[in-house]
Amino acid sequence: MLSYTLSIKQMMRRNKIVLLSWIILCTCFQGRVAAQDRFPDGSIITPWFKQVESTRVEKLGKIYRITDFGVRQDSTILQTEKIQAVIDKAHQAGGGVIVVPRGTFLSGSIFFKPKTHLHLEEGATLKGSDDIADFELRLTRMEGQTLKYFSALVNADNVDGFTISGNGTLDGNGLRYWKAFWLRRAFNPKCTNMDEMRPRVLYVSNSKDVQVSGIHMKNSPFWTSHYYKVENLKLLDLRITAPEKPVKAPSSDAIDLDVCKNVLIKNCYLSVNDDAIALKGGKGPQADKDPNNGANSNIIIEDCAFGFCHSALTCGSESIHSYNIIFRNNTLDKAKKMLQLKMRPDTPQEYEHILIENVSGNANSLLFVKPWTQFFDLKGEKDIKLSYARNITLRNVKLDCDILFDVNKSDQYQLSNFTFDNVTVNASKRADIQQNYITNFQLKDVKVNGKPVIKK
Repeated sequence: MLSYTLSIKQMMRRNKIVLLSWIILCTCFQGRVAAQDRFPDGSIITPWFKQVESTRVEKLGKIYRITDFGVRQDSTILQTEKIQAVIDKAHQAGGGVIVVPRGTFLSGSIFFKPKTHLHLEEGATLKGSDDIADFELRLTRMEGQTLKYFSALVNADNVDGFTISGNGTLDGNGLRYWKAFWLRRAFNPKCTNMDEMRPRVLYVSNSKDVQVSGIHMKNSPFWTSHYYKVENLKLLDLRITAPEKPVKAPSSDAIDLDVCKNVLIKNCYLSVNDDAIALKGGKGPQADKDPNNGANSNIIIEDCAFGFCHSALTCGSESIHSYNIIFRNNTLDKAKKMLQLKMRPDTPQEYEHILIENVSGNANSLLFVKPWTQFFDLKGEKDIKLSYARNITLRNVKLDCDILFDVNKSDQYQLSNFTFDNVTVNASKRADIQQNYITNFQLKDVKVNGKPVIKK
């Protein structure tokens, strides 16, 4: 009887220990989840965003060095057809890596196929032709529209797992295009960006698990790199440049994300004569009903340096919904704007759950929010489309600027739930913050020109 009583007590003690261990385990797990990196809407950032690995060319298939297939190291000879033939050969054989060796190779638009990849060796330059006739007209995506337009220098559509790697260069060779653009604009100030025919450097579309790393993209005639309907995109260790002078490179956005989901932009240097990173997705009064359009979501931009650009991060001008955007641990030098929200009166827009964190340097303005009326078209509709920007946080920001709060109040949009937390700004021209422009505007430890800003 005594033995039976002891066994009961032992079981009860053991059960208590198991229960206590389970409680501790659950508490620890919940603590880890709570401490995990999260997007601004509270959803957990998946491990994918932490997995940063160099492209291992040797694991991607057979190597196809273009000079082994009749392509010459000559910057004066157009070799589009020969380079495309190498890509096609690799595709037909089941895939492989098209390697551009040291030297300069001139080309028009080339098109990568499933299971083919591009690797640019040290000292290699794939240079775009400065004759627009060398770029195919195809159905593509441009300025928030799906339409027939000129292909980029490098194109990849429906290429899951596509990579571009190496330490070489994609050179858009844009000088002739820039001069033609500004001449046309002088002749006809109302001409649009697309009226002067220009190619992009890189266009990737309708693909998953894409990585572009290591290379330099420069001197684009139009947008430098454009990604449309790409999911799980990593842009790593890139250098993207286009000049402000002596000839401005018009519309030379470094990175345009157009209906993209799960994007990591890390360790990049971006300096162009337009927006460094622009979130797009469609435009027009019925843009939100067009299946070709859509949102950008789950985007992290971190550990990057921004040189001269019109804006480090822009929502718009062709955008219907961008959310869960993190811009952190970045430095700015000579950017015109840190964060720009372009509010189109002809397009219903939502910009929400945006976090700007741990940013330092200088810019002309910290926050820029104004109606964007360039080339807008209501397409016969009478009323403007009301837009929204909400749940936007600037935290741990230290910036020298001309204008702190470059925001216009407008009946075209509603601004709500903005937070400035631990923001220190030296503003040389305008240091005011119009708190009544934003509904539920939280100011926590904000200092401007050495003085604390009081919540009104």
